[in-house]
Amino acid sequence: MAAIRILVGSVYGGALMTARAIKKALEPEGHAVTILENPVLDDITGNDDALLACTSTTGQGEVPPNLLPFYLALREQLPQQPGRPFGVIVLGDSSYGDTFCGAGDALEEALYETAARKVGNTLRIDALETTEPEMEALPWIRDWITSL
Repeated sequence: MAAIRILVGSVYGGALMTARAIKKALEPEGHAVTILENPVLDDITGNDDALLACTSTTGQGEVPPNLLPFYLALREQLPQQPGRPFGVIVLGDSSYGDTFCGAGDALEEALYETAARKVGNTLRIDALETTEPEMEALPWIRDWITSL
């Protein structure tokens, strides 16, 4: 069974609800899931749990305020995570054009810079197409976890 740390970036609660739905679905199967609503670098150092960024996108493609300090510290300190598996679920609004799901792109780039290893494709959830992001995330997480 997998140990997963979910790095949550949420403004209105959609990403947090999605992370909680993932935890609820995976824990009965024996997976250890930790939701980090205000993560710090220490949450990812000293362990080798798989990382899952589950974040909304704010403004013009920016990382939400609760995840921003972690993101900035990750970019500045670059704690090396060679081979550590990670995945990205990002919520956005496609009417924003080029900045659609920009927070997910930013986190993915930052994790690549630490030598972490991306597993699977990024799940981009469009607020214009769904009001229940967790319904799209649950099938995706099943595929993702089997690829770890």
